[in-house]
Amino acid sequence: MHALRADQRGATILEFAFVAAPLMALLMAILVTSTVYFAQEGLETATEATSRVLMTGQAQSGGYTAAQFKQAACNALPPFMKCANLLVDVQSSSSFTAINTGAPTITFDSHGNVSNSFAYTPGNAGDIVIIRLMYIWKVPTGPLGMNLATLGNGQRLLMATSVAKTEPFS
Repeated sequence: MHALRADQRGATILEFAFVAAPLMALLMAILVTSTVYFAQEGLETATEATSRVLMTGQAQSGGYTAAQFKQAACNALPPFMKCANLLVDVQSSSSFTAINTGAPTITFDSHGNVSNSFAYTPGNAGDIVIIRLMYIWKVPTGPLGMNLATLGNGQRLLMATSVAKTEPFS
């Protein structure tokens, strides 16, 4: 019996077995969280690029429709993001205080499609313009019940906003 208690063979594997599950859970949580932040940064970059189209008057002078502007935003998205998941809201005002910067409440129809209708009013030279790009990102449920979804059904709303005064353009 004493020989069995003194036997240290296999102690390392038993110790690893105790920490393996929490270690794997931590690694999975890091992976899930980092993909959300990576996607958010991609959306921020696309918003910055797309807001320049409004700020410089290219969209207004070019007579962009809402669909054409959304396509310009889609072209600025990173390759791992789909245009179908992108929502675009553009509003203009004559003052910064009149701009609504509140987060929208996303609603869905019975088929799971977004039922909101967003504005596309790019404004004129010298107007204040807010552009909000929103993206429905599918996030897996992490280990130990970690859930980064904000919309339900494993979906998270990513949102990037830019507010600027448009330059004089003709």
